[in-house]
Amino acid sequence: MTIKKIAILGAGNGGCAAAADLTLRGFQVRLFSRSESTTVKLGKLGEIELVENGVTKKAAPFFLSPHLPPVVQGVDLIVVTTPAVGHEYLAEGIANYLTDGQKILLNPGHTGGALHFANALRQAGCKADVQLCETVTLTYICRMPQFGRVEVYRRTTNLRWAAFPGKHTAALVGEIQTVFPNVVAAANVMETGFCNINAIMHPAGMLGNVGWIEKSGGDFLYYREGITPAIGAWIDAVDQERLAIVRRLGLPALRFVDIFHQAGLTTAEARDTGSAYEAIHNSEPNFTIKAPPALDHRYIREDVGYGLVPMAEIGKLLGVHTPVMDALIKLASTALGVDFRNEGLTLGKMGLAGVAAERLPAILADGF
Repeated sequence: MTIKKIAILGAGNGGCAAAADLTLRGFQVRLFSRSESTTVKLGKLGEIELVENGVTKKAAPFFLSPHLPPVVQGVDLIVVTTPAVGHEYLAEGIANYLTDGQKILLNPGHTGGALHFANALRQAGCKADVQLCETVTLTYICRMPQFGRVEVYRRTTNLRWAAFPGKHTAALVGEIQTVFPNVVAAANVMETGFCNINAIMHPAGMLGNVGWIEKSGGDFLYYREGITPAIGAWIDAVDQERLAIVRRLGLPALRFVDIFHQAGLTTAEARDTGSAYEAIHNSEPNFTIKAPPALDHRYIREDVGYGLVPMAEIGKLLGVHTPVMDALIKLASTALGVDFRNEGLTLGKMGLAGVAAERLPAILADGF
């Protein structure tokens, strides 16, 4: 089926970038924001400005709404660009409005996102035969310096993508590539989920810089100045634990620096050092990005609760110890007063509670 009509759920950096880019490429785009004030303000502007390679273009999406039904009904593809903390809300909100043949792309799925979304749809009573898939990270590395204006620094290259269940991956990848040409098929959603570079690097960077963030309100270059050699060593340690889980899953054991380089985010020379510090310090697309203004940010809520927690949970299921991940989860929970171990993406929320390790490959391939 040719994809012509696309719903984008989420009007943040990635959502607005996608809405503008896909509109300019001839797709009929419907954009949803949970915030009515956001859709009203975008409606008054009339257009989204997309700035890329020094060129500014303007695009007016076909339809804007703070209501889910008119956005998702009748479209061919639903692209979810919200943080992972919003996945359950969206799944519950669209479950009864989906129809057979529609496709849902989590962009990104983070870690365990497709499992979580599928389980939430199932729990909400969805009867439609939809095809669900996810990417590792956003298709656009971008920021909105002002409302309605998106600056795209780079389009993610070699963007890992997989369907859930995995048996649909081969048939679906060509259709998704007509929308996002840079996606490449992965083995399954565990491969995409465990290539979650934000979960690998953000928790250590945030917790290592907590004093600086709280003192300055994030007035420093997060990647360029905040990722020091010591924090890079924490990131390397998280990566070693992640790789142990990946090997137990029988998936390609790509290092953080390899994934970061393949995404177009660092140089070959930095990759070859094997050092997260060198890879991040030499990440040109991230040079000018400031730190978050507070610790209570998606770099913690999302990348700990929906990144490190599901990684550690899968590790526990497979008998892999994750002491550094566990320490970062505990520190983040203490700092924010949130029990991420229970409130984050647990095995239960992914539909894997009580599942034996040997059953996991069959679930990934064939679904629940």
